Amino acid sequence: ERNLMSLHDRLTEDLKSAMKSRDQLRMDVIRMIKAAVQYKEVELKQDLDDAGMSRIMTTLIKQRKEAAEQFEKGNRQDLATKERQEIRIIEGYLPAALSTDELTRIVEVVVKECGATSLKDMGQVMKSVMARLAGQSVDGKVVSDLVKAALQP
Repeated sequence: ERNLMSLHDRLTEDLKSAMKSRDQLRMDVIRMIKAAVQYKEVELKQDLDDAGMSRIMTTLIKQRKEAAEQFEKGNRQDLATKERQEIRIIEGYLPAALSTDELTRIVEVVVKECGATSLKDMGQVMKSVMARLAGQSVDGKVVSDLVKAALQP
């Protein structure tokens, strides 16, 4: 039932229940996600599908990770902890991240399909792999490292 709901509906439902339970952090995070999605929809003049919303949430997670690292460098553990809590909430709306094994398999298939043989083909392989992973929660750096490993003799 819950998985059949669109992300838009899930966020709206979860916002209502967070308000009822007075879960301030969850309310703030959901409102932030909704605002980011709405901003993008206005910019594109169209509604986003779940994959489009996932891409925005992946960006929000990346921003939170960078902020948390900055706070940790500045010895503000309290603020870093809040960023990490926000990341966990956002991640709850994303499809489960692929394992390194699954990513490696996808990279190997794409390398074969592209006929890639060396690091010169890296751009082409990366583009194909990322296209295949659209809407999935993946770290581009991890993918890049796997592609490099696959293309090196």
